Amino acid sequence: MLATLTIHLHLPACTSLKEKRGRIKPLMARLRREFNVSVAEMDMNDTWQEAVIVCAMVGNGHGHLESALQTVAKWVEGHWTDGDVIEQRIEIV
Repeated sequence: MLATLTIHLHLPACTSLKEKRGRIKPLMARLRREFNVSVAEMDMNDTWQEAVIVCAMVGNGHGHLESALQTVAKWVEGHWTDGDVIEQRIEIV
């Protein structure tokens, strides 16, 4: 099974794409390191103050994947201070 967590972020203080990348890259690196997920910026690449990142995991248990990605979503909501989480969505295929 494949599970994805899509996170739509708002970065109100960013005034350039370079600044946005400087705030998103450390977040993605931390998610890779802490939660062992694959992470990429997937949408709104040319927008200064918004980003969509997707975390992906592969496993054989629906419950385990959903629980693991919910943990990631809660961590981002509670610990990422560079902006706001607009929306989060978990999908399991």
